Amino acid sequence: MPITVAIVEDNEDLRLGTLYVLKASPSVKVVGEYEDAEDFLKDVKSNPPDVVLMDIGLPGMSGIEATRELKRRHPRVQVIILSVFEDNENVFQAICAGACGYITKPVMPAQLLEAVEQAFDGASPMSPHIARKVLEIFRQFAPPPKVDYNLTDRELEVLEFLTHGHDLKLIAEKLFVSPFTVRAHVRNIYDKLHVHSKSEAVAKALKERLLPRK
Repeated sequence: MPITVAIVEDNEDLRLGTLYVLKASPSVKVVGEYEDAEDFLKDVKSNPPDVVLMDIGLPGMSGIEATRELKRRHPRVQVIILSVFEDNENVFQAICAGACGYITKPVMPAQLLEAVEQAFDGASPMSPHIARKVLEIFRQFAPPPKVDYNLTDRELEVLEFLTHGHDLKLIAEKLFVSPFTVRAHVRNIYDKLHVHSKSEAVAKALKERLLPRK
């Protein structure tokens, strides 16, 4: 069975050029070509294609908005963005909308066919410089390296009780120690975390995920 593909591109020359390349391949079947996202979305309600080649700068609804709506309706459809836009914002928004690939124009015929096959097979075809941008973008959202504050097991226990809102007396009862001992643990926790209050300690513990998962 050939891979079914739809083209959404408002530039007629580019759309027809893409159509010509795809029709030359026996492994691909073009099931629709559209000038705008609205007509495309109306047409794919009941029989969506395997892969969509989507421009971003469309009249009316943008390709990114169309991708988001398409993925909401048909999560299994693979969307490859074909665009002249290379800025971080468009790349990031396209990936977040659900696009599996991002190829910058102009596209060589062999690259286009390879991208369609890769998307259908579950890969993420991207122009090399776009792939680098994606890595750079997502590095910005990487969690900070975990800091070792050298909290003892007992201090972690006390800190966990603090996150549950327990006071010193209740913590002492649960740990079978005196409130004075708990207070000493709390002082050590404050010193090691470089905080000055219970609320600061709890906030830091939750933000930096200092407590072991259960």
